[in-house]
Amino acid sequence: MTATIESPRSGRVAPQYRRSGGSKGNFEMIAWLFMRLSGVVLVVLIFGHLFVNLMVGEGIHAIDFGFVAGKWADPFWQFWDLAMLWLAMLHGTNGVRTIINDYAEKTSTRRWLKTVLYAAAVVIILLGTLVIFTFNPCPVVNGVALPGGFCPA
Repeated sequence: MTATIESPRSGRVAPQYRRSGGSKGNFEMIAWLFMRLSGVVLVVLIFGHLFVNLMVGEGIHAIDFGFVAGKWADPFWQFWDLAMLWLAMLHGTNGVRTIINDYAEKTSTRRWLKTVLYAAAVVIILLGTLVIFTFNPCPVVNGVALPGGFCPA
């Protein structure tokens, strides 16, 4: 007694897999690539930031308002911190966007969550950029210098 077992590909089973062309284009692939590349760049930026702040000079004991003011007086450190801010926010926003797409079941819920996410990311990026480039360690208000021991008289 011999039993014949048909192969799934013998013609009796016709797979109905169809790939939809979707309107997303290459966005998801570019987002995936951005996550990998920005992650590598962020590792360099963050460890450079930590090394300069914690290992060079007096270490953690030197970090205060004056330290940040002196650091942001140099355009190199302004752009370093700006790149760190922008990449971290865009990297994190893309990651949360992926989580929203994976777990939000209703289209309207997904749309609202992503709207709130994008609005928060834009606000934080704009405010952070504004702080980095408009930071003044020795502000003068109505002709009177505000208190600060590190500002020249």
